[in-house]
Amino acid sequence: MYKYDGYDKQIVQERVQQFRGQTQRFLEGTLAGDDFLPLRLQNGLYVQRLAPMLRVAVPYGMLSSTQLRKLASISRDYDKGYLHFTTRQNVQFNWPELKDVPDILDELRSVEMHSIQTSGNCIRNTTTDQFAGVAANELLDPRPYCEIIRQWSTFHPEFAFLPRKFKISVNACGDTDRTESLVNDIALELVKNDAGEIGFKVLAGGGLGRTPIIASVIREFLPEKHLLSYLDAILRVYNIHGRRDNKYKARIKILVKALTPAKFAERVEAEWEHIKDGATTLT
Repeated sequence: MYKYDGYDKQIVQERVQQFRGQTQRFLEGTLAGDDFLPLRLQNGLYVQRLAPMLRVAVPYGMLSSTQLRKLASISRDYDKGYLHFTTRQNVQFNWPELKDVPDILDELRSVEMHSIQTSGNCIRNTTTDQFAGVAANELLDPRPYCEIIRQWSTFHPEFAFLPRKFKISVNACGDTDRTESLVNDIALELVKNDAGEIGFKVLAGGGLGRTPIIASVIREFLPEKHLLSYLDAILRVYNIHGRRDNKYKARIKILVKALTPAKFAERVEAEWEHIKDGATTLT
């Protein structure tokens, strides 16, 4: 599984130190609640009616035994001795004390974990098959692509404040879909074309909530090397044209439905033409 390098360690450590100061100012009354709200959401912290809730990122569902033991330790020391695994392969602590959250984040940092981008209107955790790597019928192990997407999306300066939260899945098992592809904002299905080349079928505009919509195919085959530039193009179209006046109509599913999948795909292709062979081309 992916291991942090020096850069990863530095940015996570700096984020913990930053949030510790912000939390302290809020508790002292020198930082207003409205100002603290976006700061805590950027660190996966929700303040609910009975207690805060902290959501921890588990990229594409991969956990080491060391990380799992750390989660258990945190649940005993700062919570009620148990935690909640979510449908998006994350972990939630439902009873932490607000004053303890910076310490929890520091504990997570020590085992290469964090809560960055687990809430807020940004790109959330990329999910895949829980049997990734051992599924008998998978075309390729999808986890390296999830990791590429994670590195591309974390702290992406262009997509930090989208119209609404954004979720991506990667499926490598064709019709055996354990990733809930059809209800993701973007769903990528690993495929092989007639020439034997690896690429992706791209779907967009799925989602549940009060307006359930099934994702639509917007590209039948995307060459593997263009994965990130095509994601960039989709997110740019959504960022520009997605609604911001009504949070219930702000998801990409509403935009795709309003434009029609064909028109949405046309706009993505037009945007992609400007960036397809840039620095994000995969080697």
